[in-house]
Amino acid sequence: MLQFPQISPEVFRIGPFAVHWYGVTYLLAFLAAWILGRRRAAANGVFTPAQFDDLLTWGILGVLAGGRLGYALFYNPSYFLANSLDIFKVWEGGMSFHGGFLGVLIAQGLTARRYGRGFFQTMDFMAPLVPLGIFFVRMGNFINAELWGKVTDVPWGMVFPGAGPEPRHPSQIYEAALEGLVLFVIVWTFSAKPRPVMAVSGVFALGYGVFRCFVEFFRQPDAHLGYLAFGFVTMGMLLCVPLILTGLTLLFLAYGKMGRYPREKLH
Repeated sequence: MLQFPQISPEVFRIGPFAVHWYGVTYLLAFLAAWILGRRRAAANGVFTPAQFDDLLTWGILGVLAGGRLGYALFYNPSYFLANSLDIFKVWEGGMSFHGGFLGVLIAQGLTARRYGRGFFQTMDFMAPLVPLGIFFVRMGNFINAELWGKVTDVPWGMVFPGAGPEPRHPSQIYEAALEGLVLFVIVWTFSAKPRPVMAVSGVFALGYGVFRCFVEFFRQPDAHLGYLAFGFVTMGMLLCVPLILTGLTLLFLAYGKMGRYPREKLH
C-alpha cells in the first residue's frame, strides 16, 4: 500500500495570484503539441509552420472551451446550472476529454477550411500530437488527487486524501500511461508512413476509446453520477462508444475503399 505524496496543487503564490500544477500540465501539453506539430509541418507540407501555429492556437481555445463545457454538460449539469460562474474556475479541475475533443473538431475544422485543407486531412495531421498532451493532463489529475480509482488490494494501491483510508487504484496513472504514452507510440509510429486519409484519425479514436473504456473498470465513477447501468457502466464508458465506433468506421472507409481515399504524402 502506498501513501499519496503530499503535493501542493499550487506551484507558487504571489499575493492573490497563484500558479497551479494543473495549469502547468496544460501548458506542457500545448508545448509538446507545438514542438511535435512544427516538426510534422516541416516534414510533410500539409501545413506550413505558420499555418500550424494558427491551427494550434484555435485548437487550444477549442480544448479549453469544449473541455470545460463538456464537463459541465456531461458530468455535472445541475451544479453548473445553479453555479454558472464556477464554470470559469478551470484551475479547480473538471475538464472533459470528450468535450475538449468536440471543441477541437469544430475549431480546427473551421481553421482548415480557411486554408483550403480537408477536414480529415487536418485531423490526420493533428491526431499524433494529442496523446502526449493527455499524458501531462492526467498527471495533473494525479497531482490534484482527483479522479482516483476503486478500492483495491494490489501492492501499488494508493491512499488518496479525501478518498477514505482504503487504498485505491491510481487510475490517473493508468490513463497517463495508456491514453498518453502508449497511444502516442502507436499513433506516432503508425503515422510515420503514408496512410490513406482518415486512417490516422481512425487509429487515434479507436485507441483512445478502447484504452479509456478499459481504465473505467478501475476508476471510481463520479459520486453524483455513480454507475449508469448494470453496476459497472459509467458515463466515461458511454462517451467512449461513439469514439470506438467512429474509429472503426474511419478505418473501414480508409482501407475498405482505397481507390476513393488517396494516401497522404507523409503524416
